[in-house]
Amino acid sequence: MTDNVSKTTADQGLLGYANGPSLEEINGTVSIPKEKGFWKNLVAFSGPGALVAVGYMDPGNWVTSIGGGAQYGYLLMSVILISSLIAMLLQYMAAKLGIVTQKDLAQATRSYTTKRIGFVLWVVTELAIMATDIAEVIGGAIALQLLFGIPLIIGVSLTVFDVLLLLLLTKLGFRKIEAIVICLIAVILVVFAYEVVIAQPNMGQAVANFVPQAQILHPGQLTMALGIVGATVMPHNLYLHSSIAQTRKFNRDDPEEMRRAVKFTTWDSNIQLIGAFVINCLLLLLGAALFFGKDVDKLGTFGNLYAALQDNHLAGAVASPFLSTLFAVALLASGQNSTITGTLTGQVIMEGFINLKVPIWVRRLVTRLLSVAPVVICTIMYGGNEAALDRLLVNSQVFLSIALPFSMIPLTIFTSSKKIMGEEYVNKRWITWLAWISTLVLTVLNIQIVWTSLTDLF
Repeated sequence: MTDNVSKTTADQGLLGYANGPSLEEINGTVSIPKEKGFWKNLVAFSGPGALVAVGYMDPGNWVTSIGGGAQYGYLLMSVILISSLIAMLLQYMAAKLGIVTQKDLAQATRSYTTKRIGFVLWVVTELAIMATDIAEVIGGAIALQLLFGIPLIIGVSLTVFDVLLLLLLTKLGFRKIEAIVICLIAVILVVFAYEVVIAQPNMGQAVANFVPQAQILHPGQLTMALGIVGATVMPHNLYLHSSIAQTRKFNRDDPEEMRRAVKFTTWDSNIQLIGAFVINCLLLLLGAALFFGKDVDKLGTFGNLYAALQDNHLAGAVASPFLSTLFAVALLASGQNSTITGTLTGQVIMEGFINLKVPIWVRRLVTRLLSVAPVVICTIMYGGNEAALDRLLVNSQVFLSIALPFSMIPLTIFTSSKKIMGEEYVNKRWITWLAWISTLVLTVLNIQIVWTSLTDLF
């Protein structure tokens, strides 16, 4: 499947370690049915897509989607649609890479690039994982404060114990992790579906705006559109999916079994990402229905959104403490979901790029502590000021925008290579073109996000 140069590089590894299976303790542990029935196979392969979809509805998405609706009504519905379609394309390629090559994206990068390039990509990716976790830690801590009055510094510290939860779930089996994540996604979906029904948005306008409008090209709308795209498509999902797509147990030497794995993993991914698309649409619908045309400057933080949902002047007749409590519950569910997948991704990166041989709990604890540290420092420096944490969250999303091309470009190169993917699974030409166009567009848009952020800063 690979040429001699690639094999040599793969044998050596980035720092000279031998290759091993991705997430060894769960790799190939989930059995699939021998029957070829569609529904049985779909259920058996369903799960990894849910863990990936979490990244497309994490706390980093909330402020941009709700804010987009509050500022511009239903105008940016098309941006959520386009972002979701790009996500489906990228996740399909990531899962296919993992199943066919039996390497996650981090391992493939280590195997098929030089040590110098691999090292740079490793550093950027580790920082991206930290940036991703920062958003989840902040979201979870703020949710604990809103629901139970727990001080932010304590709430941030409590997120470290997510590692213990993940260790327990791993002992019980990977299907248990998938089940917990799916349940938490269901909580988020039900909460926002209920709140949107209560808010009574104009669905005619919402559906009409799935077609891109010329107004999006105006500076204010374009900036918010870029924020939605940047918060939606994130690099860590590509690494995670390429790894957990390998959790299913089947005969990898059987071409028919391989085709079945790729087919149903793609079905799983697309179905779950459609769910994430629906949730992001609900967030924008909620913002548009309740807050469009009102004082949106008061909606810049999670705490402000929580308060606005019980403020008659902002949310109107539907305002109630119950509505804001549901919002905080969904935020807590989102934060917990994302910390679980973020910790797994941290392990994928550490193992994939440098194959660091340390106990599992140490890898996970180190990953979590690296993410919690800047949040703790910021919380102490600003005396538990939520606005300071929200600024840190926004800055983390900006860095993710910078890191995204460093993941998309290798993924597109690897899956477009016959030497790596083989004749049957290499990207078709139209998929390769779509991937490169998406990569180029997202790179340009993310540069715009960074430029806008720096301009606002100085």
